[in-house]
Amino acid sequence: MSDIDTSVPHSARIWNYWLGGKDNYEVDRIAGEEFLKIFPGMAMGARASRAFLRRTIAWLAAEAGVRQFLDIGTGLPTADNTHEIAQRIAPESRVVYVDNDPLVLTHARALLVGAPEGATDYIDADVREPEVILTAAAKTLDFSRPVALNLSGIMGHVADDESALSIVRRLLDALPSGSYLALNDGTNVHSEANRQAHRQYNESGALPYIQRSPEQIARFFEGLELVEPGLVSVTRWRPEGITPPEVDGYGAVGRKP
Repeated sequence: MSDIDTSVPHSARIWNYWLGGKDNYEVDRIAGEEFLKIFPGMAMGARASRAFLRRTIAWLAAEAGVRQFLDIGTGLPTADNTHEIAQRIAPESRVVYVDNDPLVLTHARALLVGAPEGATDYIDADVREPEVILTAAAKTLDFSRPVALNLSGIMGHVADDESALSIVRRLLDALPSGSYLALNDGTNVHSEANRQAHRQYNESGALPYIQRSPEQIARFFEGLELVEPGLVSVTRWRPEGITPPEVDGYGAVGRKP
């Protein structure tokens, strides 16, 4: 815990605050509130992103039959984490979480305890370190069998488009045919207030988050077979019940042929 820097806002803790959690510090709450003053819809966007994760993991486990999950950019534990969703459907599922925030890892190791039939592990690594991630994940996951790679709201922290694409491609290259990519990230198409809030956030001292257009996000799925309905606002990916309004966050699920 001594490695936790409470003087600078952190995206995982701000996200936790927007989701109504308590695992955050005053600096995170201040940054989160400043963002909401400009763009109040961000809290709804955070919840929509979390709901997208729940629906995609459930689909991957129940419909696609995936039993291995690599979740990079885990964030702080909340209701219905990846292993809980997957192992509720298939208790033998194996899940590896990756994050580089000490608070996230502390909470993950304490709270994210998987079903005894499966396996749950945690890796302290940055998304920019795909080789480190793959080497460590191979201790829990069998890369000769399909794996679902989950990148929820994380690639916006890699500012350069080509670097971000290279990271995703390297991770996918290590996975066999029949694997999946589930990815969603913040976009910049629906609200000028959202764009303004992100500009201010990126000047706050926190790790910058770069919004991309849907067309830029689509490049992450090049060479994959998109699952219906394709790349859409996260609220429109197989919604349950009444379809909620679109938000400034797009995502999709793609299968590696």
